Amino acid sequence: MRSHRRRPRVVPVLLCALVLLVSRPAVSVADDTDSPGGDGPGALGLSAQVVRLYEDAALATRRYERGRQEAEAHRAQALRIEKLLDRERRELGVLREDLGRIARAQYRTSGGMPLTAQIVLASSPEELMRGQHVFSQTNLAVNNAIEKSRRAEDRLVKDEARAVTAWEGLERRNTELAELKKTVERTLDAARWELQGQADAAVAAGSCPGAVRLDQKRKKLSTAWVTPVESYALSASFGSGGQRWAHRHTGQDFAVPIGTPVRSVADGRVVKVSCGGAFGMEVVVLHTDGYYTQYAHLASVAVDQGERVDAGQWIGQSGTTGNSTGPHLHFEVRITPELGSGVDPVPWLKERGVRLG
Repeated sequence: MRSHRRRPRVVPVLLCALVLLVSRPAVSVADDTDSPGGDGPGALGLSAQVVRLYEDAALATRRYERGRQEAEAHRAQALRIEKLLDRERRELGVLREDLGRIARAQYRTSGGMPLTAQIVLASSPEELMRGQHVFSQTNLAVNNAIEKSRRAEDRLVKDEARAVTAWEGLERRNTELAELKKTVERTLDAARWELQGQADAAVAAGSCPGAVRLDQKRKKLSTAWVTPVESYALSASFGSGGQRWAHRHTGQDFAVPIGTPVRSVADGRVVKVSCGGAFGMEVVVLHTDGYYTQYAHLASVAVDQGERVDAGQWIGQSGTTGNSTGPHLHFEVRITPELGSGVDPVPWLKERGVRLG
């Protein structure tokens, strides 16, 4: 008979850990934020609501990515558990084979006569003692094999049930995270276009609404100059041709969604806030080195003319007002506040330690 060392209870431990991880209660987006409280998005201005929704969307995306990474780890763990279950099944098969071998060996060694009959018919005390010893050893081996087989079967049934529960919990959590992300993105998209609609109406009327103050979580900057938006894709560049421009493109475009916070690239003073015309809503800032920067096609403005601004301060939100085919920020660097004195923003920012791309 083959001897088997009792294997550590690795599978149940892994399964318990997996079930605990995938069955954690879902937390709403608001529960994870540390922004100031309020009466909810309905109590906020639309511009502020869009900013808050951007934060929620970023948070939901981070949670979704964390969940996806956890899911991959859990999936790998579950696959390991499946392998261990296969091992348990093989061991159970071996135990059953051992029972068969014991039964066959018992039959062969007794000459076809049951051991109890051999003991009863023993012709001498020595033969009786020998028969009792064989009977005891055989009975012990059979009982051990039966008990091992029973424990293995019980363990296999429980572990298989736990594995199924773990897989179901994993899929359920992934579905919840994906739906959370979609819900926030749908809400954000609706708010973006509502904000754009208000901006279009203001531009059509030729009258800028007052500055919409945004609750910005200020970060300590390590440099005096920054990009005008944090996340972006570069589109039309300085000097490029296009049907929508009279001559050449006068700035650098940053493709960003409507409502993206736009920030001043450095300290300065707001010298112009206007609506209407080719640039739609725009802000022009004069910096301490004498250069001007323009931020155009905005959906909202967060500063007033004459106001001082710091590097990285939000001065508005991107949009697609004016002569624009889609949401983006048009950014210019000028030597005067007016159109026609622009310089290429990319090398200009690079000279100040800001690389685009």
